[in-house]
Amino acid sequence: VEQAECLARGAALKWASGVFCRPEHLEHLTQYKKRESQRINRVHTRLKSMVQSYLEGVGWGLEQLQEAGAVLMQVSQALKKTGLEASHSTDGVRSLEKLREVSVHHRLLLTAVSNLPRLYSVRRMVLETERLVESRRLLEAHAHLMDLEQWQDEILWQLCPDAGMATSALSSEDQELVAKYFSGVGKLVDALGKEMWAVVSSALVLAQQNPTPFVSAVRIVEREEAMDRVLLEERDKNSRSLPPQRPRCWRASFFQVFEEGVSARFRSVSFMQTRGPGLAGHLSALQHGIMADLATVCHLLEHCVPSHYQLTGAYLRAIHQCLHNHLAQVSSWELESGEIFAVLNWVLHIYNRTLKKMRTMLAPYEDMESKYEVLSAKLICNVRGTYLVLPTGSVQKWMYRALQVELQDWQRDQEPDTDHEGFYQTSLPTIITQMLEENARVALMIGEALRDQTIQMGLYEMEKLLNRFREALVEFGKQHHRLPSNNKFHLHYLLASISNCIILKKSTESLQQQQSSCSMGQFFQTPPNPLAALDRAVRKACSLVMDQLLLDLQPFLPSLLTRPWLVQGDPTPKLCRILECHLELYGRVRPPCRQVATLLFKYLYMEDYIRSLWKNRFQLNSILQSKLCLVKQCRNYECVRIIFTLVLAGEGVIPDINPLALLSVLADFVQLKDPAMLTLEVSGLASKYPDISEEHVSVLLDIRGDVSRDIRWAVLDLLEQSASPLPVGYRPIFTDILVPPAPMTFCFP
Repeated sequence: VEQAECLARGAALKWASGVFCRPEHLEHLTQYKKRESQRINRVHTRLKSMVQSYLEGVGWGLEQLQEAGAVLMQVSQALKKTGLEASHSTDGVRSLEKLREVSVHHRLLLTAVSNLPRLYSVRRMVLETERLVESRRLLEAHAHLMDLEQWQDEILWQLCPDAGMATSALSSEDQELVAKYFSGVGKLVDALGKEMWAVVSSALVLAQQNPTPFVSAVRIVEREEAMDRVLLEERDKNSRSLPPQRPRCWRASFFQVFEEGVSARFRSVSFMQTRGPGLAGHLSALQHGIMADLATVCHLLEHCVPSHYQLTGAYLRAIHQCLHNHLAQVSSWELESGEIFAVLNWVLHIYNRTLKKMRTMLAPYEDMESKYEVLSAKLICNVRGTYLVLPTGSVQKWMYRALQVELQDWQRDQEPDTDHEGFYQTSLPTIITQMLEENARVALMIGEALRDQTIQMGLYEMEKLLNRFREALVEFGKQHHRLPSNNKFHLHYLLASISNCIILKKSTESLQQQQSSCSMGQFFQTPPNPLAALDRAVRKACSLVMDQLLLDLQPFLPSLLTRPWLVQGDPTPKLCRILECHLELYGRVRPPCRQVATLLFKYLYMEDYIRSLWKNRFQLNSILQSKLCLVKQCRNYECVRIIFTLVLAGEGVIPDINPLALLSVLADFVQLKDPAMLTLEVSGLASKYPDISEEHVSVLLDIRGDVSRDIRWAVLDLLEQSASPLPVGYRPIFTDILVPPAPMTFCFP
């Protein structure tokens, strides 16, 4: 306090010295003094009021403490009196405990007396219930069982109300008491359940005879489900323990037993003869059995259960699982192609078609049908692959045998057979075509995907066959070249081979058209190309035909355009007979190969004719020889032209290209009288045949024998200047004809 006072005085002095340091401020001293006195008074007033309020609060607190002390004193005195009174009443408490024990005994006696009639009748009720269960009076047996369980639950509740109906909370004596009288109740539950499940498992049979036991079993299941639901709710609300063997969940057991019964009934059919020829009959028996049971479930059993059971769906689920397992097992066996076809056809068509007939009944279960597949897509794909392997081996064997028969036919000493149109043919295309068409038709019964895969397989095998066929043609030609006299009908069978290729081409195109567009580009290996193999085989056969023509013409062609030919006899009639014979045989080939062969024949004859001309290159020394050569050339041309015209006109064919016209052009070139006109003649010749070379023209000029050196140079110079590339589509004639070198002349004899 003294320190605060000193600080206050120091602060006041400091303030006063600052205020009154100037004389003019002293005039206001009275005002300052009055104001400070007022401030001091206000401070004193506040301090007094504050101290007064503190004093009042302290006084009120002291009064409360005094009152609390008085109350505590009274409570202490009351507790002392109570303790004294409790010590004096110990004997009364002991008497109350004895009274409580007597009350408990009286309550137990009352419970026992009230339950004595029930306890004495439990044995009789158990026996009666067993008799009802054995006679399949299920509803009455279940009613008795419910009474017994109710008595048991009430006795448990009375024996131990605090622990609910839990037997673990009972004393050993109480447990022995309950077990003595109610031990048969649990056995009755098992016996009733066993009898119910026997009824449910044989429901498909009982439904057509007497569905009453099945209906009773369903009603009992629903009662038990309702009881389980009530007990579970009470347990959740009141924390009561569940009775023994609760919850029973008999509805779940009902569906499990029903599905097991469906499986057992399915196995009784699936264990029949399933291997070999009996597989189709086995699948048919499965189908009839399943459809009959499905109709029983839809029309009879479905009306014996609540709507939420959806018993048809449960049956479909169980039967589809059984079918899936059984067919998967069957598919894992080593089956023949006929057995695999029976499985695929039944899975993909017969079974589904039968289900569609029952579409109105199965409308609510369409999603289930798609979810539970009879055979998975992967397994179906594997079975299809197995099915393709077996026909592949069969097709390979048949094609090999057909080719061997074809090779044997080529060695026969008679002409090939002809069809109704007069064309040569053998058995090869008929066998191959029928086999591939039949495989495609059978595969289509399974599905378009399998049909497409079968066609692809057939095209692969046909391509391999045609490659071997071409090799056989080559060997056939070599054999004939070594021993021409062994086979008189070599040419006939070559022409028959060409006709066979035309038939196979039509068959191949037909098979390719049968394929669906979505599978045309789906190949696991290089796409088959039998048409290219056919083209190679046809070209090889045509080449062998032309080789045979050359072989027949070889004795006569070298004598053409020689001096003996000019002076002596003419081999043209013999050539014409050979040509006519060949052309008649070409008529036995199917179009368009007959036209192609005829055109090749013309080119070949023309090329050999010119080759002989170039090779012999004799020179005309006089006008008489020129006229004679002209006459014979015109006769040759006319004879050959008449033969081709008659043969082709008889076939109704008008040729667009005639390479034999070159004979007439060469004859005109030789008979030209004025050598000065040769330049113009060579210009026309080069425009028609742009592949003619200077060497070819030189040989023609040498044959004339009357061409001077200046004209020769002018003609060759014109030919060199007018050289141009070959037009598109032009078939060369002179390109493959080599001009042999002129013989050397010696000065010495």
